[in-house]
Amino acid sequence: MKRKLNLSPFLAAGAAVATALVLAACGGSDDDEAAPPAADPTVVPSSATSSTSAWFKFASTLAASDTAEALMLTGIAALPTSDTEEPMTLGQ
Repeated sequence: MKRKLNLSPFLAAGAAVATALVLAACGGSDDDEAAPPAADPTVVPSSATSSTSAWFKFASTLAASDTAEALMLTGIAALPTSDTEEPMTLGQ
């Protein structure tokens, strides 16, 4: 007496596993853009030298630290000055 195997459940399970594997393989993407490099904290931006108020705004954002690297003034011929503006004070 031969027994006949019903392959329908096995085919359905195999198809489900194959579908799951195919979908899992297509889910990700390695095309993530790299983050832009961080700005060098020792370089003075050119926008800071456009006026005395711009220089004041830049200087007031700097943290007071005895261990921080010195600012690089490379490429800056002169810091902005004014004979007509009132003196500004930096917060302590």
